[in-house]
Amino acid sequence: MSAPKDIRQTALDLKTQIIKHNELYHGQDSPEISDAAFDELVGKLVKLETKYPELIDESSPTQKVGTGFTTFAPVTHRVAMTSLDNAMDENELRAWGERATRGLAGTAMHYVCELKIDGLAMSIRYENGQLVQAATRGDGAVGEDVTANVKTIGVIPKKLLSKIGKKIPSVLEVRGEVFITISGFERLRAAKQSENERRIANGKKPDAVPANPRNAGAGSLRQKNPEVTATRDLSFWAYQLGEVVGAPSFSSHTQTLEFLADLGFPVNPEVKKLDTLQEVVEFCANWEQHRHSLNYEIDGVVVKIDNLAQREQLGFTSRAPRWAIAVKFAPEERETILLKISVSIGRTGRATPFAELEPVVLSGSTVSMATLHNRDQVQLKDVRPGDTVIVRKAGDVIPEVVGPVLSLRPKNSKPWKFPKLCPCVLKSTLVQIEGESDTRCVEPECPFQRDQRIIHFASRGAMDIEGLGEKTVFALSDKKLVNDIGDLYSLSIEQLMQLDGFAELSASNLLAAIQGSKSRPLAKLLVGLGIKNLGPAASESLARRYGNLDAIIAATPDQLSEIDGVGGVIATSIAKWFSDRAHRTIIEKFRRVGVEFGNVIISTENQSLVGKAVVITGTVEGFSRDEAQDAITSRGGKSPGSVSAKTFALVVGSEPGASKLTKAEQLGIPVLDAKGFRYLLKTGQLPN
Repeated sequence: MSAPKDIRQTALDLKTQIIKHNELYHGQDSPEISDAAFDELVGKLVKLETKYPELIDESSPTQKVGTGFTTFAPVTHRVAMTSLDNAMDENELRAWGERATRGLAGTAMHYVCELKIDGLAMSIRYENGQLVQAATRGDGAVGEDVTANVKTIGVIPKKLLSKIGKKIPSVLEVRGEVFITISGFERLRAAKQSENERRIANGKKPDAVPANPRNAGAGSLRQKNPEVTATRDLSFWAYQLGEVVGAPSFSSHTQTLEFLADLGFPVNPEVKKLDTLQEVVEFCANWEQHRHSLNYEIDGVVVKIDNLAQREQLGFTSRAPRWAIAVKFAPEERETILLKISVSIGRTGRATPFAELEPVVLSGSTVSMATLHNRDQVQLKDVRPGDTVIVRKAGDVIPEVVGPVLSLRPKNSKPWKFPKLCPCVLKSTLVQIEGESDTRCVEPECPFQRDQRIIHFASRGAMDIEGLGEKTVFALSDKKLVNDIGDLYSLSIEQLMQLDGFAELSASNLLAAIQGSKSRPLAKLLVGLGIKNLGPAASESLARRYGNLDAIIAATPDQLSEIDGVGGVIATSIAKWFSDRAHRTIIEKFRRVGVEFGNVIISTENQSLVGKAVVITGTVEGFSRDEAQDAITSRGGKSPGSVSAKTFALVVGSEPGASKLTKAEQLGIPVLDAKGFRYLLKTGQLPN
């Protein structure tokens, strides 16, 4: 069946778009669209070419790898660097396994699973043990010569030596992935953003800030000046052999990885050999769930047949091996339309811009809003209503707008301006205090701040009042049933039944939860008050030292500052909060209704961290920030807000702060991921 004219035009348009985005991604390291959107374009073209084979020709991007774009000297690969076919879900993975089984006439197979590193594919050539050339994949046949830059990457051997005395091949071509660590990317991004803030202050246009580690790593590698590359935290995982002359004979892929490790190449420690496809499915599911426990980005799992003879038997398609497949994880970046930019007001008056989006499915959930952080970030990213934007969600982190797709920006687009007035009914002025990135509403009677203070008070990290969420707080506020957190304990069942969705049973349950929170530990009450700069760790220290809220109120700032983990800034905030007449009124409301002021609970947890200071940065998988700090303090440890020479360990989650990581590295402080953190909590020791 011949393809209709409109189908031929659609295929041509798809080819044009794919070639363009291939060049932007592989050649210029500045993609305009996410991997998921690119995969969708390719998927549409593959479907058309499958249905109408006459659409396939040598120029089709489905028959090629990467791009021919070259800014460095070209290098012809002696063994082509093929791409991999993708499996977007379990069904496609199993279909690949069934095809391989048929191709091998039912012969038993073993699989090797490797994490799919989101970096830049690299071929490194050695002659007589010396590194002589490094090249990017390019279009699979011709890449770019980046030898000088690759030589600056410390983990890549410049000269090959066998640890166990094996003969060094006369020619050895090693394939692998160059990438930047997440902590390295955060440091680079922080430095770029600081530089851009200076440029803006001087009236200059800001430079582009890398959107993600993949872009940052590829851009760092392809610097014209190798000295710049040397300053970036680039690393490398070896995963395949290319051309080899004079090497031992191998019968399996596993043996080649062992050989590479013997020669000093870094081989990913999570590589695993498995016997069944069901084990492969479980491996992929496990790493999709735990992908953020690593200090580098992965976007899937590469599954390979281990036996090299079986690989030869299966062979290749025009662009990819039949003996391997890339299992792609659910996308964490997608494109959607930014409908509107609004501003939310927090409990301290902080005005946070956020994007209202055309709903899009991201990491398995529908996203319709995403943070824009602060006014400086909106200016740096230059996102505007009507833009097609890239939205990113990593694990449990709040979705954020990475940036606009400039080629799709409407012609009549205008830069968004931060509002001058708070959106509350009081319309107070929004102020950006000198030296701060945050803009704040400075009106203490702002109803938005009041509502957020109540929401914070009821949260799990504070008084943990089950059933008192945002929706209920807003309803109480609209009915004028509460003016501050002190009014919560005077609510009646009759008042709660005025709220939409509440009947006698639900009102009774909420009232019981509110009354039950009166006996929460003193440290939780202190957190719930929402005192600026006072977090869970310092609250725990205060509770243990003074034992009663009245004693804390009576203490002077100098006395408070002597407590370990408090210091002058927090002490001043505490004294200032309790000196406010409205706040003293809240305390008296608590006193009248019987809120406990002296409940200092001795933890039943093992005291594995006594005397140890453990700092948290970013969102640690399996913990909210408060839960991570509670886990430390309940075991006798301290969780200060900054790294010092006294810090025992720094725990790094997703979206970590660059300054803490930098300080930890300067001081030689151990850095732990989520898995290491759990080991520390259990044993009090650093993992091996």
